[in-house]
Amino acid sequence: MYVDSHCHLDFPDLAAREDEVLATMAANDVGTALCISVKLEDFPRVLSLAERHPQLWASVGVHPDNADCDEPDVARLVALADHPKVVAIGETGLDYYWQKDAPEWQRARFRTHIRAARETGKPLIIHTRSAADDTLRLMREEKAGEAGGVMHCFTESWDVAAGALELGFYISFSGIVTFRNAKDLKEVARRVPLDRLLIETDSPYLAPVPHRGKTNEPGWVVHVAEELARLRDEPLETIAAATTDNFFRLFSHAQRPA
Repeated sequence: MYVDSHCHLDFPDLAAREDEVLATMAANDVGTALCISVKLEDFPRVLSLAERHPQLWASVGVHPDNADCDEPDVARLVALADHPKVVAIGETGLDYYWQKDAPEWQRARFRTHIRAARETGKPLIIHTRSAADDTLRLMREEKAGEAGGVMHCFTESWDVAAGALELGFYISFSGIVTFRNAKDLKEVARRVPLDRLLIETDSPYLAPVPHRGKTNEPGWVVHVAEELARLRDEPLETIAAATTDNFFRLFSHAQRPA
């Protein structure tokens, strides 16, 4: 079985094809997917997906790129996370690629999410882009390692991966690792310990080869696993089993399918 540890099934491109998307998951032995919150305003849609389908789980959080939205505080995140289908806090983090002025509100919001994760005991889903040093600094300052979590859609250097691993975090690879020009990322993928490895689609974005350029979906996470198996010279079955075990170890509130 495969697990898509990060997808956005509430986004319009996928929500309009919900039954088809879930059928493709099943056909490709993708038995579980984690639906990620990016705005509190949209969280009810994410939670509804998880409530309707036993193979789906939800997170709660506000993406660092979303400036004009309902701002979370610790108490609200904790309250929303107190639901059996909510297994994580996020996605959260820092993104200075789009927010080039490196705004303080992003850092304050990230700290809020880390504190909520520590209070709930549910792990963090962290997004970082063009902000790796500050991301790791805030993780250390706020003791993010006490909550644990994953660096999702990882595209940074080995040094950044090593810093996150030192804090007890997992590293998740998306379809980007299948791209021909992702040479540095492929090397990082070879080095991450097997027991800290996750796979994801980040769908509807970043469709892996051989579907690059199309609307991505959870059923295609198998191609990420195939590339990791090739890069690491390990059987595909080993990657599938390890990433599935790792998911349910990290997101311990999620129930493994029978």
